[in-house]
Amino acid sequence: MIGKVLLLLIALILSLNSHANNKKIYAWKDKNGVLVFSDTPQPGAKEVKLTSQHFNMPATNTDILDTSPTKTAVKFKISITSPEPNQAIRENTGSVYVSTQIAPRFEAGFTIGLFLNGVAIGEPSDTTTLALRDVERGQHILQVKLYNQQNQVIATSPESIFFMHRKGLNIGR
Repeated sequence: MIGKVLLLLIALILSLNSHANNKKIYAWKDKNGVLVFSDTPQPGAKEVKLTSQHFNMPATNTDILDTSPTKTAVKFKISITSPEPNQAIRENTGSVYVSTQIAPRFEAGFTIGLFLNGVAIGEPSDTTTLALRDVERGQHILQVKLYNQQNQVIATSPESIFFMHRKGLNIGR
């Protein structure tokens, strides 16, 4: 209780410091015994004498008191590990399994989008190994993109070329 009264007194003195020359401050105890300050006199109130000292404190840098760890943005990288660049794949069904690697690591909520010849193949997946089906014969370009929880691209792999070899049809032989 005394601490609250003392705090109230200090706050009042500081806030009314600039008005000390013009106005008078009165103090008294109310019916509950609480010390009251006012610029209006009451029966039994005593005038409080205030000094007009100005307290100027220099600003202090408190950054060293901030103990919360600073978050640095993690820069992710994604790459295609299989098929290797310029690899020839001999698969008559046209199936290709694309393996990816993410650094520093794959996190929960991330997804990977697979692109064949610049076209997205299906919806982004939450696995690092993806499958392509019925890929036509010839040269193809693969690329993968890493998406965060907000579906924003946070990493894109370099393009990787592979060659699909499928058995041709021998018509009329």
